[in-house]
Amino acid sequence: MEVEHYGSAQRFLNRTRAALESNEAANSLMLGLCETLVAHPERYKAAPCLKVVVDGQGLVLAAVMTPPHNLIVYGHRGDLCEAARVLARWLLRGSWDPPGVFGPGEAPAAVAAAWAEEAGRRCSLASRQRVYELREVLVPVLEQGGLRPATKEDVELVTGWHYGFHCEIFGRTERDLARRAAEARVQAGDIFLWEDERAVSMAMKNRPTRHGISVSLVYTPPELRGRGYATACVGELSRLLLEAGWEFCTLFADLANPTSNRIYERIGYRPVCDWEEYGFEEE
Repeated sequence: MEVEHYGSAQRFLNRTRAALESNEAANSLMLGLCETLVAHPERYKAAPCLKVVVDGQGLVLAAVMTPPHNLIVYGHRGDLCEAARVLARWLLRGSWDPPGVFGPGEAPAAVAAAWAEEAGRRCSLASRQRVYELREVLVPVLEQGGLRPATKEDVELVTGWHYGFHCEIFGRTERDLARRAAEARVQAGDIFLWEDERAVSMAMKNRPTRHGISVSLVYTPPELRGRGYATACVGELSRLLLEAGWEFCTLFADLANPTSNRIYERIGYRPVCDWEEYGFEEE
């Protein structure tokens, strides 16, 4: 086996697109991330890691990382354990240091174990996420309030909610990063707010692929939860995206949060596959 190294997200996509689009919804994160790297490279301050492991029959494993985020992996076919070892050695040789590994199927466990062995780390399962796909919104529009795009007047609010979302999900973030992300995404027209006399919930359209688009950054302040605002916000944004011509919407939900999973299934999102995230600690 050998590793192919790519300095261009477009060249990486050209190499992997056919395999990834064999299940576009399941692989929407890697596809959408690479499409965003092509369309908006300014959103990423560090050079990405883009690698493919191949054998005599072609693609075995694909990996993408945009530091400081996790390494995203996709296992296509063949001996994933051997491919994971080959990838881990090249990551170490190139001084890449993934904080974690995230992906569907058996690939993330194989890559995490190989990296832990090569780098002298301990790996452990950090979370299990479910990928959902929606092609029809099932819930009616909530009469109490309405959806609108965020404007530059909302940047401070979106910054605070972006910060709150990342603290809840990842346990850490930086206020300056939240501010820059809020400014960029509001200016791009990606952030939407559910308003009931005032803004009460938020969601973002994100990572478009060839046929679908993701919904992410779903956040309602703790004091406003339990009133149906998140359901209304995600449902109406999903409806808007389907009406705009996207064939389907996707999103990730943490399996440790049954409330969110129930909300998304009520809206019309259906499970596609599960992803696993592994984290590392020093030996």
